[in-house]
Amino acid sequence: MSETGATAGRQTSTNQAAPRSGGKANGSTERDAASDSAFGRTLKQLRGNPLVALLIAGAASIAIVAALFMWASSPEYRVLYSNLSESDGGGIINELDARGIPYQFSEGGQALMVPSDQVHTLRLQLAEQGLPRGGNLGLELMDSQAFGISQFAEQINYQRGLEGELARSIESLGPVEGVRVHLSMAKPSVFIRDREPAKASVVLTLLPGRVLGEGQVSAIVHMVSGSVPDLAAEDVTVVNQDGRLLSAETGSGNDLDGSQLEYIVEVERSYQQRIEHILTPILGRDNVRAQVAAQIDFSRREETSERYGPNQPPNEAAVRSRQLSLAFDGEDPLATGIPGALSNTPPGTLPSPINEPAEEGDPEVDDQQEDAPPEALRNLRQDDVINYEVDRSIEHVQHRLGQIERLSAAVVVNYRSEMNDEGEWVDVALTDEEVAQIERLVRQAMGFSQLRGDEVEVVNSPFARSVDETTDVVWWQQPNTLSIAATVGRYLLVALAILLLYLLILRPLIKRYTQSPVMATAVPGGTLAASVGDEEDGEEGEESSDEGDEAYAKPKRRRKTSLYEHNLNDLREMAQEDPRMVAMIIRSWMNANE
Repeated sequence: MSETGATAGRQTSTNQAAPRSGGKANGSTERDAASDSAFGRTLKQLRGNPLVALLIAGAASIAIVAALFMWASSPEYRVLYSNLSESDGGGIINELDARGIPYQFSEGGQALMVPSDQVHTLRLQLAEQGLPRGGNLGLELMDSQAFGISQFAEQINYQRGLEGELARSIESLGPVEGVRVHLSMAKPSVFIRDREPAKASVVLTLLPGRVLGEGQVSAIVHMVSGSVPDLAAEDVTVVNQDGRLLSAETGSGNDLDGSQLEYIVEVERSYQQRIEHILTPILGRDNVRAQVAAQIDFSRREETSERYGPNQPPNEAAVRSRQLSLAFDGEDPLATGIPGALSNTPPGTLPSPINEPAEEGDPEVDDQQEDAPPEALRNLRQDDVINYEVDRSIEHVQHRLGQIERLSAAVVVNYRSEMNDEGEWVDVALTDEEVAQIERLVRQAMGFSQLRGDEVEVVNSPFARSVDETTDVVWWQQPNTLSIAATVGRYLLVALAILLLYLLILRPLIKRYTQSPVMATAVPGGTLAASVGDEEDGEEGEESSDEGDEAYAKPKRRRKTSLYEHNLNDLREMAQEDPRMVAMIIRSWMNANE
């Protein structure tokens, strides 16, 4: 033992003196070797201490469990806003940070996502604060105008503000993602030929997979034309992001648009629902099918008629005006002629035998005297003019747009199910009286008109039974159940991962380092003693041997022998890896013996 210690001491002194003779050239190599040896010793100490491995495994297990719980309890994120400008995005993020609400970015940073249960609340709260403001400036431009601004600049600001307000209004529509509005304001002039009407162009950016109907495009056109002075609807152009013209050309002669087609479908659906609703309580929900075809007139017509009726009887006619003129002369007619003496006194009539008075009793003279008018009514003249009103009728009729011209209804009724004498359900056709009754109900429900040329056809026929009949969704296929199952599955997966982590990693480590700890200690005399656990095992072995249990003592001895060999192998490996440490241990033993 002393010789070995001296030899180890000489080797140690030689190893310690060797770097001095190497000079500065071997300084870095010595430091690297020293650092490697220090790291090796530290690693060896960590390997020899069983608590370190347990602590590392426990920390790793806790970290894994915490990560799994965070993953299981992490909320589902949904898009709050997308395609935000930098200023709006910064304002919204500051507000979210102030409220302590988590957020994420997705789609290349173009969308801002928040927990799904707070999306609608945050939108309302941010809208109250005016966020997002959007890239379009509205009429707030007019609030910050400089004093003494020119009329041209003021007009430009007004036009920009009007464009921004229109863009904001159009962006509120569901399918629209972004919009730009360009206005060309009207230029008034005292000369009619120099006047220029207003015009507008609208560029729409629609959401992916969304389209605008003709009715929605027409609504945008009329909204823009109604917001700008002197702007007609035909002067508004609407284009989408693909360069497709959405606004229909007016005056092309094709007045049938999408809204009219939708009106036809709505009218047909309304009559169909009327028929099915009145027959469903009688026949059942799945035993009747109805279809209605409507012919609708969309032409615009106006009629004006003027009629003159025949003259009515005088007693019933309406007198418009009446003129009555009466003139007569008496026995002493007034003087006539040129004013003068002669005209004032007419000359007397000379007696003549012809003019002599006739004798009485002459029949001719008597007859002439009877027929002659009285002397006071010889010069009587009377004029009476009556004007009656003419019977005249003027009628102006403007035909209603979208008037129904003709309706055709087809109704199919299923057979009635009845139980026969054998107790089986069979399909039985309806009687003629029942079919006629159903037809009368259909006529009343649809407002049948013989003058309009409507037609109704009712057919009684068995319905084909499909194999894949729609049934009620079972409870485990309902969306709420699936959502709950997904949440529970997350936590079950976390529990399974924790169980596997304990069984595969923690449990073997705990069993290894608690049941058979290996701690070799050196004792004077050059022998190695086992750990405390081994000593206890030895004591138990002795007690058992004293009691005479040889079957239990033999495995204990074999275990001590294998443990001794294992410790001896560890010491040999340690001596080969770090001979200096072994030499120092042996030197300490030698000093202790001295």
